[in-house]
Amino acid sequence: MDLYEYQARDVFEKYGVPVLAGIVADTPEEVRAAAEKIGGVVVVKAQVKTGGRGKAGGVKVAKTPDEAYEAAKAILGLDIKGHVVKRVMVAQGARIAEEFYFSVLLDRANRSYLSLCSVEGGMEIEQLAVEKPEALARVEVNPLTGIDKDKAVEIARAANFPEDLVEKVSDVFVKLYEVYKGEDATLVEVNPLVRTEDGDIIALDGKVTLDENASEIRHPEHEALEDKDAADPLEAKAKASGLNYVKLDGQVGIIGNGAGLVMSTLDVVAYAGEAHGGVKPANFLDIGGGASAEVMAAGLDVILGDPQVKSVFVNVFGGITACDAVANGIKGALETLGATASKPLVVRLDGNRVDEGRAILADYAHPLVTLAATMDEGADKAAELANA
Repeated sequence: MDLYEYQARDVFEKYGVPVLAGIVADTPEEVRAAAEKIGGVVVVKAQVKTGGRGKAGGVKVAKTPDEAYEAAKAILGLDIKGHVVKRVMVAQGARIAEEFYFSVLLDRANRSYLSLCSVEGGMEIEQLAVEKPEALARVEVNPLTGIDKDKAVEIARAANFPEDLVEKVSDVFVKLYEVYKGEDATLVEVNPLVRTEDGDIIALDGKVTLDENASEIRHPEHEALEDKDAADPLEAKAKASGLNYVKLDGQVGIIGNGAGLVMSTLDVVAYAGEAHGGVKPANFLDIGGGASAEVMAAGLDVILGDPQVKSVFVNVFGGITACDAVANGIKGALETLGATASKPLVVRLDGNRVDEGRAILADYAHPLVTLAATMDEGADKAAELANA
């Protein structure tokens, strides 16, 4: 779960990370009142979970409360990369002398943590990594020892911070790691981390991504941070049904059992789609080990609710849950959904009791269901139907 900037700021403050005053507001009138309360120069910042706010006009400096009011009128309702601005943060202005970058994140490839750090902050980190890779220090962080003062100093020196700043920035790095560890985050990023003209080190803009699995177990308070109104309604529906679903941009809905099989199915469908108008997978949906009628119905209900979906490919390998149980699940799901199930389904079954499973669906003879013998055949047929 990605946090809004104002939420990240509040979490930083909780752990003693130096931040400036900030007040979230939903209307121009609230923005004016916030600017009056903070006093002096403020920055009105769109609260959206995407980058490029500044270039899109979502960040404006205001010298007076009336200027803040006008800035809010211009920003609220703005569409930034498909995200409509519904609230802003009024932040205390800062006299910036230098901008830096710091992050700590989960390094899945190496089963470790990684810290990225640079004395050249302010720009998109992806852009910096491409244009000046030598300016971005990459330091592995042992999950067992984390970032203590010695490790923080190592990171600061690897990023070529001046020696007179190493002590100050390393103290902030330690606190940011405490955020990462204490909140079960997968990413804590500050861009920019600034040195003000007074010599203070401030986290001016933060990004925090929380591990939702850990949140459910150890952090019930994280539920209050979730913006349910902004959540994708299909992903919210899938989550409510206990399904592992991620919406993509394609036209072929995917249902499979097991993350590895589903990922393979995405690749095969994408490849098959090249011969059928460039259609692509519409989602990742893993129904796990169970394929009961209820689970299958919930999965189909989510996928068929996506207007971009033109066909559905059900790719299941029978193991503990045998193929005949899966077939009965599909049959029951179609009966449960009734007229809601209006798009063609291609079903490929393999594994335990595959012959029995195929026989059940063949005898059912539903007009929307096509059986495929192999994954390649199923992917090709689903892509063809999506492009029809």
